[in-house]
Amino acid sequence: MTKLLERAMESAQALSADLQDEIARLVFAYVGGDDEVLTLTPTEEADLLEARAEMERSDFATQEEVSAVFSKYRVP
Repeated sequence: MTKLLERAMESAQALSADLQDEIARLVFAYVGGDDEVLTLTPTEEADLLEARAEMERSDFATQEEVSAVFSKYRVP
């Protein structure tokens, strides 16, 4: 383990258990070492399947729709 990664893991020990688990999931996702990195709820799975179907249909937001969302949430 590199010194940098070692320091990062030491720093992570001060975080909450939830944040430590999130870091672990990210590491596993990056290195491919855990089959259950993320478990979707039935609603999340349905949303993901619908998003994939939209991508296959090339059903994307228009530039106007994207601009409207950005203008709504943009910090001045």
